[in-house]
Amino acid sequence: MAATAMAMSTLSTSLVAPTVAASQSAFQGASVRINHMPALGIVKSRPLTIVAATKKAVAVLKGNASVEGVVTLLQEDDGPTKVNVKITGLTPGKHGFHLHEFGDTTNGCMSTGPHFNPEGKTHGAPEDDNRHAGDLGNVIAGNDGVVEVTLEDSQIPLSGPHSVVGRAFVIHEAEDDLGKG
Repeated sequence: MAATAMAMSTLSTSLVAPTVAASQSAFQGASVRINHMPALGIVKSRPLTIVAATKKAVAVLKGNASVEGVVTLLQEDDGPTKVNVKITGLTPGKHGFHLHEFGDTTNGCMSTGPHFNPEGKTHGAPEDDNRHAGDLGNVIAGNDGVVEVTLEDSQIPLSGPHSVVGRAFVIHEAEDDLGKG
């Protein structure tokens, strides 16, 4: 089962700027009246400083039969990414959970490519220093077939050259060997 991560960036910041009085016009919307004041000359603009940025991406998983879920990713500034996972319809037990290279799900998991691996490392566990960025380990489905877990990972940012946006999350039918097999 695979899903492509789509992103919506939310920038949390305060902006203080000079205001200009609005006036009504014939098009029934607000417009800005700029008074000509030749004595003022050119006004220098000030750069906008972003104090904090929260980024968010959501992937909706839809597999064969009854397997479905949602993966929500949140990243504060350049910190680690929080990955909230809720998947239903699985068999009880451990399932490999990975981020794959491509967001192409036209042929299910077959078209998502290998694990996301921008640094060319070997397959491993999430706690290993030498691992694919997409190696997110195993998640455990309860007797009801539901996985509900929150992971945190610093190798899957929501922006920059190693961004997860446009890639695919895959939940595997079986347990992952975490590179030990």
